[in-house]
Amino acid sequence: MMASFSWKRKAGEKVSRVVLQQFETAEKADDGAQSRGEEEEVDWLQAIKRRREILLEDCAVKSKRLKDEGSQLAEQGRHWEAIKKWDEAIELTPDDPLLYEMKSQVLTILQEVFPAVKTAEMVVKFRPLWWEGWQTLGRAQLNLGEVDMALRSFQVAIHLCPSERSLWQEDLAWAQKLWKQHLATKEKLREEEETRRCVLNAPELEQDYDFESDEVLAACVAVAERQTRYEELKRTTVVLDSEGNVRSVVSGEGSGDTATPPQASFVKARGL
Repeated sequence: MMASFSWKRKAGEKVSRVVLQQFETAEKADDGAQSRGEEEEVDWLQAIKRRREILLEDCAVKSKRLKDEGSQLAEQGRHWEAIKKWDEAIELTPDDPLLYEMKSQVLTILQEVFPAVKTAEMVVKFRPLWWEGWQTLGRAQLNLGEVDMALRSFQVAIHLCPSERSLWQEDLAWAQKLWKQHLATKEKLREEEETRRCVLNAPELEQDYDFESDEVLAACVAVAERQTRYEELKRTTVVLDSEGNVRSVVSGEGSGDTATPPQASFVKARGL
């Protein structure tokens, strides 16, 4: 007997539908998990941001405390201890110009002239429109001997705050007097060098003279006068008198009273 032939339903059809349903369910679950993961990732970024804000707030608070402690130490004359406090504060808030400004003042008092200038330069870098920063920079530059640079710094400070009387009456006035002294000293050194060359290469000594004539005597007198002038220039010092005028004083004559910079307490405890 022959078996009849007919199309059979695919044996795996039912199984495939079940697997397909399971796959779709799993896919939805994966999508949900991925969505939750993205949400968790967003929350993580926000948590990091918030944590950073908290750390910055903590740094600012601690820096403020260290700044105040340093100010108190500076007022007590404990300058190196004050600088240590401010250095710690600078590590926490490295862009705070107040810390650099006070540190520069104390370094100037300690005669740490070059570090004082470099520190004051940081002040005007972070706050270029703050007149007190330019004032501190100018004072540090004066202490270093950079009179022309100090004059410029004081002029900038006056431009930013022309109503501040101390800038006109103390800082700029003193810098201008020192500049006059600097120019006078420079001229004195030029004249001294010129006289020295004339002594070493006296034109009278290059001529032939009749030793029985008066020309020899006149030449010797001229050389002697030039030599005396050179010795006098070497003993001459350019100073400022009590009224701020430039004078040339020869050693041994008594220089009298010389002007001194205004003795003011530069350190100021400033708030944020």
